[in-house]
Amino acid sequence: MKTMTISAFKARALRTVAEVASTREAIVITKRGKPLAEVVPYRPPARKAVPGQLAKYLVFEKDIVSPLGKDMWEAAR
Repeated sequence: MKTMTISAFKARALRTVAEVASTREAIVITKRGKPLAEVVPYRPPARKAVPGQLAKYLVFEKDIVSPLGKDMWEAAR
């Protein structure tokens, strides 16, 4: 993995970002020899979220009062 000082990155930021995009190789930005940030190529999300995808894991009851009975339902209020 390539490294670059913060001052060098500041001077060549646009060129560096273009290089990362074309080579698909990350660059670590350092300050006084310590890693400060990492410029990585963009990766699109693995999958798109699908509404209702978890619906099969839910149980929908038509009547929520009957399992308890009317007396217990009133007491739970």
